[in-house]
Amino acid sequence: MELSEEDLRLVNALQISPRISWSDAGEVLGVHATTLASRWDRLRSSGAAWTTAHLMGDPKDMCLAMVDIDCEMHLRPEVTAAVAQLPEVITVEEAASNRDLTLTVITQDLDQLSTSVLPRLKAIQGLTKYHTALCTRIHTSGYAWRLNVLTRAEQQALRALAGPESANPSAPDATVVPLPESHLALIPFLARDGRVTAAEIARALGRNPATVQRQLGRVLASRMLSFRCEIAQQFSGFPVTVQWFANVPAGQHEAAATELRAVRNVRFSASTTGRTNFTMIMWLRSLAEVMDMELAVQQRIPGIQLVESVVMLNTAKRVGWMLNPDSTATGKVVPPYGELLPAGV
Repeated sequence: MELSEEDLRLVNALQISPRISWSDAGEVLGVHATTLASRWDRLRSSGAAWTTAHLMGDPKDMCLAMVDIDCEMHLRPEVTAAVAQLPEVITVEEAASNRDLTLTVITQDLDQLSTSVLPRLKAIQGLTKYHTALCTRIHTSGYAWRLNVLTRAEQQALRALAGPESANPSAPDATVVPLPESHLALIPFLARDGRVTAAEIARALGRNPATVQRQLGRVLASRMLSFRCEIAQQFSGFPVTVQWFANVPAGQHEAAATELRAVRNVRFSASTTGRTNFTMIMWLRSLAEVMDMELAVQQRIPGIQLVESVVMLNTAKRVGWMLNPDSTATGKVVPPYGELLPAGV
């Protein structure tokens, strides 16, 4: 499958405004609404692109951990499959060096990580060792990554039409609004389809549509979730994932993050605990770009020490979605709060 320029324009539009109506998107893109809807159905059914919402994991409100795992080589596929089934493990990647797998884990707090998630990791047959680093501040996350194929005017128009879910969930002034348990049952539906409607959720849960509409509005405005439109990496133009572990002098993390926001390749950056205090993940066009990006980062951020670079060989799960080896989505999602859903949903 190949993606056309019009496909990429649609994905870019949904990156900016994931829940925009097809009529509004059509006015900005100059395409009929039914054409956009049909195009999106094709992209989603093929696994080339999808919209989702996941727990933000902001350290002010939750616990975000990065866990490196070693496992018995002949059991790596089984270990990968087992960790991917844990809803708290939102991303699973196979690394090329110094660890077999790297996990991104989001829990309600540090206690849940310690007493619930880590014991389940220890119980997985073939998992021999793990090392945990905790995120102390998220600077940039995947929701902000863009294809940048739209004009500046089109991007501005889409931002003007975007709903509350498109606001920066990790902004310094962002406040997470706690949600009652009845609202949490909506999160698995948004994880499976970031564009799901209140009517669709109401039918599945057997609730009053007007009630669900109010609940959905509260969830979208809560800042608890990060909404994004994802694209299979093979179609993005940036097929190589690299993570750097670095040390940044105390007091210079915000300045470093500001510099990195100007680098379009950056998918994630955060301050952390552990052997290093700063990490960043980029999508690159080729392995040849690794040294170029290292030089660019060192020039932009004086005093940064790049301790280690890790190339990812494969992504088995990305923010809840299970992926095929070619980076397309399988359609299977392991969402948080799935235990709150009625049987069969």
